[in-house]
Amino acid sequence: MEQLLPSNLGGFTAYIALGSNMGDREELLRQAVERLNERGDIEVLRISSLYETDPVGFTDQPAFLNMAIAVQTTLDPIALLRVQLEEERLLGRVRDIRWGPRTIDLDLLLYDNVTMDGAELTLPHPRMMERAFVLVPLSDVIAGDHPLRNSVSTAAAAALQEGKEGIALWKTINWLSGYGHSGS
Repeated sequence: MEQLLPSNLGGFTAYIALGSNMGDREELLRQAVERLNERGDIEVLRISSLYETDPVGFTDQPAFLNMAIAVQTTLDPIALLRVQLEEERLLGRVRDIRWGPRTIDLDLLLYDNVTMDGAELTLPHPRMMERAFVLVPLSDVIAGDHPLRNSVSTAAAAALQEGKEGIALWKTINWLSGYGHSGS
């Protein structure tokens, strides 16, 4: 289910949700993961399976592919968020309809045990425990010693059992096999 990679970077552990429902969804997700991993200040540690999910909020749009990754980073939370927003832009994300179709969506869910509520970022992500499309992939990659591990796993199992939000395993992936961290 998850792919484990050794970390040489040090720093902080963060969890990022990824989603796409425009274009070649799987390729866009792969590109986002690889682009983050190619940076010298972010190292992808674990990647979840891919899940196909029904849209939430604005429902007149194609189904999403969703996943989550665990990363090690030397960036602070705001800097990491800004990197994610820039990667979205570079991969063609346009923000014109709230919860609308998107080439790529990168949401910072957790950053170590940091709790913050600012204008730019709230951690943990304020709606993650309500969304099966976030919880199920996150449960694939969240570390066993993370304080929210049990809550995330329990909520993900309940969401799958209830068939909440039309989530289904789409594909198990191993995109990073053979890739080392390219940062120096």
